[in-house]
Amino acid sequence: MSSELINEDNVKIIGDIEIAKRVISALKEVYDPEIPVNIYDLGLIYEIHISKTQENTPYIKIVMTLTAIGCPVMGTLGFFVEEAIKDVIPDANVEVELTFDPPWTPERITKEGREQFKAMYGYDIVDQWIRIMRERGY
Repeated sequence: MSSELINEDNVKIIGDIEIAKRVISALKEVYDPEIPVNIYDLGLIYEIHISKTQENTPYIKIVMTLTAIGCPVMGTLGFFVEEAIKDVIPDANVEVELTFDPPWTPERITKEGREQFKAMYGYDIVDQWIRIMRERGY
């Protein structure tokens, strides 16, 4: 089933929804090495595009960001994303596009990610961030 939607986690999905579910599952196995939450629940994934190549194999494009422009994993995280997807869809052609537009903020963290942070730190990191930003006039 092919479609275009923005899911409850604010990720734009274009293409086969069933394959997208498998891709999301794979992305939840990839972690930012400095933050103990997977990249999907951290809100680093902006778009998942799924189509077919001329050879009729899956073509999967991930548009993602990092928590900061100077993130030290910039050169390797895309490789980890590609490998995780190929682990669940071995014949896929995978492209990872890195963007900083719009910049990542903690508001992108999924409900599940927020719960993980609450369990680790005892408070909602997103609520804390919003409060601080409002106090500073943003």
